[in-house]
Amino acid sequence: MTTAHWLFGDQLGPHFLAPAAEGPGRDAPVVIIEARSVFRRRRFHRAKAHLVLSAMRHRAAELGDRVRYVRSETYREGLREAVGDAPVTVHHPTSHAALRLVRSLEQVTVLPPRGFLVPLTEFHAWAEERGTRRLRQEDFYRWVRREHDLLMDGDDPAGGHWNLDHDNREPPPARVDTLGAPAPYRPREDAIDEEVRHDLDRWEREGVARFVGRDGHRRFPASRREALAALRRFTEHRLAGFGPHEDAMLAADPVMSHSLLSSSLNLGLLHPLECVERAEDAWRSDKAPLNSVEGFVRQIAGWREYVWQLYWHFGDDYRDSNALGHHAPLPDWFLELDADAVTARCLATALAQVRDTGWTHHIPRLMLLGSYALQHGWDPRAVTDWFHRCFVDGYDWVMLPNVVGMSQYADGGRMTTKPYTSGGSYVNRMSDLCAGCAYRPTERSGDRACPYTTGYWAFLHRHRERLAGNHRTAQAVRGLDRLADLDELLCRARDLGDAPP
Repeated sequence: MTTAHWLFGDQLGPHFLAPAAEGPGRDAPVVIIEARSVFRRRRFHRAKAHLVLSAMRHRAAELGDRVRYVRSETYREGLREAVGDAPVTVHHPTSHAALRLVRSLEQVTVLPPRGFLVPLTEFHAWAEERGTRRLRQEDFYRWVRREHDLLMDGDDPAGGHWNLDHDNREPPPARVDTLGAPAPYRPREDAIDEEVRHDLDRWEREGVARFVGRDGHRRFPASRREALAALRRFTEHRLAGFGPHEDAMLAADPVMSHSLLSSSLNLGLLHPLECVERAEDAWRSDKAPLNSVEGFVRQIAGWREYVWQLYWHFGDDYRDSNALGHHAPLPDWFLELDADAVTARCLATALAQVRDTGWTHHIPRLMLLGSYALQHGWDPRAVTDWFHRCFVDGYDWVMLPNVVGMSQYADGGRMTTKPYTSGGSYVNRMSDLCAGCAYRPTERSGDRACPYTTGYWAFLHRHRERLAGNHRTAQAVRGLDRLADLDELLCRARDLGDAPP
């Protein structure tokens, strides 16, 4: 009898069943388990729960009689119902907790990970070669480009430069509400989505699970066919305009030219190699400029891959990192995504986007949501959990390095060279979000002081000793001595407290 193969809910693409020496055969029976305990443990965004369940059920429908789809309380119970004590294979899961689970089951054989560009063993060897040096993302990105011949002209990077960031940091055009980019791909819901929505409603009524956020029409692909359509739509119609304004924010245009492919990649519906190769093809056929293509390739082959590798390289204890000693709990208005309670227009806009869609692009995540949490000393482990639960593309491996390392600087600099936070001037330069706001980005104290400007200087003051020794923040710390209103500023910061700004 052929050994059955177990697919987790983020292993839904064909590459998790492709025949290979270490993988399941083309005709191997498949097990998919929908475990209610996952939704009991965390209060997920309703749109995220919908997307994951819809994707799992769409995959089961595609596989037909080949799959045993089990709905159970736990994975252990589901596996017992599906195969009894018979052996099964599974590809290396994407979280430490899931890996502990499958390794604890004697009947399960764990196969190497799929869905990424670099095997974990190869990254480990690369890291070992570097010894005590910092594992810089830029060095890793260049190595991946060379190893996979991505955007290369022989031994040199295409266009003569590895990184075109300097071309991709433009503020939004003046006096426009939107970039005017072609609309992104939007899927059509079907009977499976109707069933999922009905089940989620029932779970809430019966107390099986509680959710946060809104579940409108599904915005993200739930099948391989939809994911490929979204990739095609982006590379053919939206990629060309992606690069210059990828760090900009517009209140009325939250999507801009972003790909919206992260959830499809993280569900396993797309493989990163096919995404970057299609982008490179667009450049080589003169359909997209190099800076836009390089920026997109860097997001996937550089940053996404780097985050995956560091998740495993740093280990499960990394989630307990708290170098800045931040322990404040997340306030209720933030946990409940209560954007209407927030006066600061930039934060209210970002929080409303999360509430309504379970998504914002990387700059609102880092420089609005994450920056506010950092400035107010919120517990980084709780912040990580919030991002994991509230974003449709959020998984443990995604959010742990991104939040603990990048956003909250809780690892003390293992991943980045400085804390990523700023005052209102950055938000004003890179967005239209300060226009019409009750606060003024240039004011530090007083009733009209921007919460980010106040929070930035209060953060520098709180960690003055540590940050004075960092060459990237030392100059900013010295600026504290030139603030005539520092005492008033700190009083204003204390008044903000946990109240919505």
